[in-house]
Amino acid sequence: MKRWLFAISCAVLLLGGCTTESGPKRAEPAKPNPVHEQPAESPGEEKQTFPLTGLPAEGDVHQRVVGVMINNHPKARPQSGLRQADIVYEVLAEGDITRFLALYQSELPERVGPVRSARDYYIDLSDGYHAIYVCHGWSPEARARLERGGTDYLNGLFYDGTLFQRVSFRKAPHNSYITFADIEKGAEQNGYAWTDDVAPLPFRDDEPSGEKAETVRIIYSHRAYAQVEYRYAPEQKGYYRYSGGEQTIDYDTHDPVTVQNVMIVAARHQVIDSYGRRDIDVTSGGKGYLLQNGVIQPIEWKNVDGRLLPYRDGAPVGFMPGKTWIHIVPELAIVQWK
Repeated sequence: MKRWLFAISCAVLLLGGCTTESGPKRAEPAKPNPVHEQPAESPGEEKQTFPLTGLPAEGDVHQRVVGVMINNHPKARPQSGLRQADIVYEVLAEGDITRFLALYQSELPERVGPVRSARDYYIDLSDGYHAIYVCHGWSPEARARLERGGTDYLNGLFYDGTLFQRVSFRKAPHNSYITFADIEKGAEQNGYAWTDDVAPLPFRDDEPSGEKAETVRIIYSHRAYAQVEYRYAPEQKGYYRYSGGEQTIDYDTHDPVTVQNVMIVAARHQVIDSYGRRDIDVTSGGKGYLLQNGVIQPIEWKNVDGRLLPYRDGAPVGFMPGKTWIHIVPELAIVQWK
């Protein structure tokens, strides 16, 4: 009996001890939620933007830039793939006909063209973005430049009928086209990198200031086909482009080209041969204009590591997020606006 009473006493003490030990824990106030219960985005989850447009990007932004020489002869219009280019340089080739260097990074169209021949100053502009340079033909100066090495390129002279295809709805030399699938194939065949760490352009997040300019014309000559016009479209916060009085659209999709930044820069032009080919100084800098959000402002342009960028009072001027077209002209007197 004594042993039984002793066991009961021990059990009561043990139960009492457990109750005493666990009681205060139940009485403790609930701890507040940690400040970082919803962790901030890690660096790997930060929202990405495309380096040449400043627009939000999904997934990888390391597509290497591809620069394509695109024909702008009246018989080559409308072109394929211009609408998707992040940056387009428009520069005189021979006579009063311009040619485009279209730089692609954020969007790759299915096909692009008509593809036209190389000039050395276009190679300079393409190299500023470490682009794979795509052309069909070359001037003597461009040939010497490309054959020296230093630029990854695909020339339709060596891939006509393989990577480059002739379309039936145009006549030579306005009928050479290439798909981006074949550009990638050509890059692989030649051991060219298809990805790259592309340095971003400077972008602004404020509203530009300047003189109102809703229509801007660039008059390369008195001939209508050599006159370019930009018309501001407020709903796009950008400009529609017209050439020879006709809106610039995509041949394949019929969608209009829309541009958020139009930069016009004056550079020295010099005719160097009987064909009318030119030498154009794209390195020394000079005066220009920048169109953004329906206003125009005077700028100075500088060549910074091969890229033509706008400055004002010695400070860089940011681009609006979106597409950019850069016109290199012999003189600013050919630019008009209202």
